[in-house]
Amino acid sequence: MQRLYEFLRRHPTGVDTFWAVLLVGFGFLWLVEASVGAEPRSAAVPIILALGTTIALRRRAPEKMLALAILCGVAQMATGIRPNPTDFAMLVIVYTVAVTCSRPASRFALGAALSATPLSALRWPHAEQTWWANVVSTVFVAIPFVLAWVLGDSIRTRRAYYAQLEERAARLEKEREAQSKVAVAAERARIARELHDVVAHNVSVMVVQADGAAYVMDASPEQARQALETISGTGRQALAEMRRLLGVLRTGEPGEENEYVPQPDVEQIDELVKQARGAGLPVDFKVVGSPRQLPSGVELTAYRIVQEALTNTRKHGGPDVGASVRLTYFDDGLGLLVEDDGRGAQREMYEDGGADGSGHGLIGMRERVGMVGGTLDAGPRPGGGFRISALLPLKPVR
Repeated sequence: MQRLYEFLRRHPTGVDTFWAVLLVGFGFLWLVEASVGAEPRSAAVPIILALGTTIALRRRAPEKMLALAILCGVAQMATGIRPNPTDFAMLVIVYTVAVTCSRPASRFALGAALSATPLSALRWPHAEQTWWANVVSTVFVAIPFVLAWVLGDSIRTRRAYYAQLEERAARLEKEREAQSKVAVAAERARIARELHDVVAHNVSVMVVQADGAAYVMDASPEQARQALETISGTGRQALAEMRRLLGVLRTGEPGEENEYVPQPDVEQIDELVKQARGAGLPVDFKVVGSPRQLPSGVELTAYRIVQEALTNTRKHGGPDVGASVRLTYFDDGLGLLVEDDGRGAQREMYEDGGADGSGHGLIGMRERVGMVGGTLDAGPRPGGGFRISALLPLKPVR
């Protein structure tokens, strides 16, 4: 039964043709009965066939079939063909136009149907009835046309409403997909920034310590041992931070317990400075103002800025470079100033965001500062070296 229903839905014209053939058959039966004992009316044949055509093609060309039905009605009155079963096609075409066509065409169909009933009553009056009885019968004949139009118009309105709901649902689904893509891109950018900061800083420390250990291996084994211990501690710290960063990607795996390490904050900048000093970079660290609890996003941003700035100093500052770090607590924000007296960085790194893989740390800094609504200034110092200045507001970004 379901297959039959689906077949009929896929072939609406075939279904309409079946009903058209059936209606034409009733029309010819009426014609044969009406012709018994009377003169045959050959003009009724094309009218019956035309009304059958309006049923067969009503969904393909409803407005044209409406015009054909009107012509058939005019021809009936002109030739004196009395109302017959095939006139039911006019009722069907009024319904079809109300469902599928525009509102003006629908109203025109209703007006034509309402006009046809009194014209038919005038063309074939009932002499045995009073004028009042003729009016009542005319009204009763018009009621089915009105009901057909109302039913078709209500179905048309419902279909339009459902179509609007489907369109809105599709639009919301597309917006949801777009938002999901934006969220995924933002998360990937965040993870990329975190990985860059963690890997770049810790690997830089490990490379410096490894070079130093290889240099003093024979002359000072004790210093080489300390350098190797620093490499080991830095590697563990890098692994711990990467485990914290990527732990969320492994959540839900059976048999695994995800270990999380708290995100770095402003208090850990002191450890960061000590680590830089242990790697051979003299750093002057000062805190101005009264330290207090800050939003986690601001603290992580401050830590990563200092971390990236010290990493860049080791990479680009040259030999015998020194650095200074200043944290200033304001009433409505946190100020950061990281300077070095080295040879500075190439201009494209802080103006164009880097070339051939360089400068991504500064891009990450600007993105981080922008996320918390702060400002960042990076560039060479007038007296030589490089300076990074940032102001992080304490109020959340809206």
